[in-house]
Amino acid sequence: MKIRTRLFVALLVLVGAGFYVLIDWILDDLRPRYSATMEESMVDTATLLASWLENQVEAGVIRTDGLRSAFDTAQKRRFSARIYELTKTRVNMRVYVTDRRGMVVFDSDNGLDEGKDYSGWNDVRRTMRGQYGARATRTDPDDPMTSTYCVASPIRAGDEIAGVLTVCKPSRSVAVFLNTAKQQIAVAGGVAAIVVVVLGMAVSLWIVWPVEKLTRYAKAIRDGKRAPPPRLGSSEIGVLGAALEEMRTALEGRQYAEEYVQALTHQMKSPLSAIRGAAELLQEDMPPEQRRQFLDNLRSESARIQDLVDRMLQLSALENRKELRDVEAIDLARLIAEVIESMEPVLSGKRIQVSLANANPVVIKGERFLVRQALSNLLQNAVDFSEEGGAISVVIEEADGQAEIAILDNGPGIPGYALDKLFDRFYSLRHPGTGRKSSGLGLAFVREVAELHGGRATVGNRPEGGVRAALMLPVDPLQPRF
Repeated sequence: MKIRTRLFVALLVLVGAGFYVLIDWILDDLRPRYSATMEESMVDTATLLASWLENQVEAGVIRTDGLRSAFDTAQKRRFSARIYELTKTRVNMRVYVTDRRGMVVFDSDNGLDEGKDYSGWNDVRRTMRGQYGARATRTDPDDPMTSTYCVASPIRAGDEIAGVLTVCKPSRSVAVFLNTAKQQIAVAGGVAAIVVVVLGMAVSLWIVWPVEKLTRYAKAIRDGKRAPPPRLGSSEIGVLGAALEEMRTALEGRQYAEEYVQALTHQMKSPLSAIRGAAELLQEDMPPEQRRQFLDNLRSESARIQDLVDRMLQLSALENRKELRDVEAIDLARLIAEVIESMEPVLSGKRIQVSLANANPVVIKGERFLVRQALSNLLQNAVDFSEEGGAISVVIEEADGQAEIAILDNGPGIPGYALDKLFDRFYSLRHPGTGRKSSGLGLAFVREVAELHGGRATVGNRPEGGVRAALMLPVDPLQPRF
């Protein structure tokens, strides 16, 4: 499982569990808070009504005629009060009065329980003892919404308690507000959880993105691609990326030096042996014509060594490059024409004709010297493997943001065993005319130039005979099209 997925799953579980516990706790605590609010207002109501009835006590008897008349009038009154989500049209408060024995002497519910003994109810019993009396009674023990809250207040006659007035309200009075609050809290909690998860995803991406960039860079290096180190800032991951880049440079440098020493030693054995043999033979007496031949061999082999060293230094310098320098706009058609013109003496010597097709302006951005040298190497290979009096075609094509310069010859083609080795350093085939091998660094140089410019190079046989070598480079997107 990816780190990003792990972070997301962990965040989802933690946020989900956290919000569930929080919302569940809030919802459980909501009902007691609403009930406490309603109870507080009922205490005020009971105290006011009990205080009013204290003026109606005569000889220890509570007169409830005025209270009964007030409730009869209130219950008959028509009104409509919009209280948030609730439209109230009737009085849903019940009031009953008990005497000092706990007998009900007044019940606002049409005298329903008048004459009954309420002395055992908590509201009456505790109030008669001088304590705070309240109770909550359910008509259905399993349904909290059937609860009725009752709050009592003493009716005093001097220093004695003559009776108790109790105010009752059903829990349904707050059910609408409670349900609405629960829905709003649940919706708000869900939205908040989604926002937190989305922000968490963004944070996880922000954390993981540098790791993924570093992973892509490591895979590119593993695949042998020329990839610049990613910009990772100065964080711990940035320090790790810099350390990996330093390690890669050090390891590549060691491997690079080892490979070059081995390859160069192998390639220089043959010309050095030839030079030493010729030098030993020149110490002996021989005809002038034979001596001249050995001297020519010395010059040829020493020139071969010099060319090998020069090309190796040029290629090694290019392979250590990580970015382009002196970048400019290059018209490929014009540059190829210059390369063909510079090779005119060689072309004339072998009587080879070079034709340039599709000379429309195709512009790329790059280092002019490197691109010119790469094209020269490809064209020189085509000349070396073409028969005398042959023909070479150069074609420029542009498609999908890529410019392709293809060089086509009519030579003998490439043997199957050599097709996958042509771009290897120091690998070369014998030239048909001379039977000798080149340094084997020309195509390796072409490949490095192509990769440094963000392109690629290919060489393969043509179905009709001969070889097709191509250099593909990105087109400059800012240049106009013709």
